[in-house]
Amino acid sequence: MRLILRWLLNAVTVLLISVYIPGIHVSGFYAALLVVLVLGLVNAIIRPLLVILTLPINILTLGLFTFVINALMFWLVSTVVKGFVVVGFWPAFLGALLLSIASWFFSFLLKRNL
Repeated sequence: MRLILRWLLNAVTVLLISVYIPGIHVSGFYAALLVVLVLGLVNAIIRPLLVILTLPINILTLGLFTFVINALMFWLVSTVVKGFVVVGFWPAFLGALLLSIASWFFSFLLKRNL
């Protein structure tokens, strides 16, 4: 139940991000649901490999390069999901940052209340 609720909340967050950040466009709620689903799969499969491959840069930047990896994963999803367009790196960076913050907040609330 919590997983479905987090999925729906993150989809709404993606829709809100597309409204407020120029350069990110989502065609509708169905596309936002697909974005969150594909982003979860990409973060589970591809992101750990990128983190390992970029470990030296990540150590040198004290972990800040992880934000770049998150932005690239967000941008990658826009190439896979129809109806989801991210125009450049900076919109992807800001969108990934806002989605990460919102997802963390939702996880915190759901663990605390349920």
